[in-house]
Amino acid sequence: MQQRIVSREDWLAERKWLLAKEKELTKARDQLSAARRGLPWVKVDKPYVFDGANGPRSLSDLFDGRSQLIVYHFMLGPGWVQGCPSCSYLADHFGGALPHLAQRDVSFTAVSRAPYVEIAAYKKRMGWDFGWVSSHRNDFNRDFHVSFTADELKNNKAYYNYAMGTFGAEEAPGLSVFARNDKGEVFHTYSTYARGIDILAGAYTMLDFVPKGRDEAALPWPMAWVRRHDEYEPAPQPKAAACCCG
Repeated sequence: MQQRIVSREDWLAERKWLLAKEKELTKARDQLSAARRGLPWVKVDKPYVFDGANGPRSLSDLFDGRSQLIVYHFMLGPGWVQGCPSCSYLADHFGGALPHLAQRDVSFTAVSRAPYVEIAAYKKRMGWDFGWVSSHRNDFNRDFHVSFTADELKNNKAYYNYAMGTFGAEEAPGLSVFARNDKGEVFHTYSTYARGIDILAGAYTMLDFVPKGRDEAALPWPMAWVRRHDEYEPAPQPKAAACCCG
């Protein structure tokens, strides 16, 4: 890694230029977030029933008495031995946010098409404490475009990220948001997929601060380095500095 070395004064001048750009991005992000919140809602009439740790739960039940619900579509299909590594990487960030979300009237759950017994086993292995339910007995994954049939994949007719095409597996990642009014009616307000869920990864945000960044350019695909947190090899230890004392 080679970079220009300059004086503190020259560095400060460039840093202030970058700060102006960062402020532009912050303002643009605020505007985008406001536009997202301004999207119209669609009423959810289908009576989805999920399987969870305490038995069957409706979509309304997943709100846990709050008026807003975030659902993470976790890639764990029926019969899979373990969940998707990339989804698992994102899921490592969920637990710490839960008490803060609750303070802002937001509930959170992951949903996967695997039967709940398979979800529970993987959740225990990974040590996660966020809510996670199974859509194995309903159409939720299909209706929110994160599960595909073999024919759809074969014929490039998988509808994902608002376009028809193909995908590398029968399950896909995404995030959907729902709201519930005083009458108990549930509405779909937003969904995002693919790079739209990058923002959930706090580790990526931190990597974007350091000189090497995400360091993925030479990889076969951007997240090729990601492993489930219990599968990483020990990180290389830095070499000790040479000592002049002998």
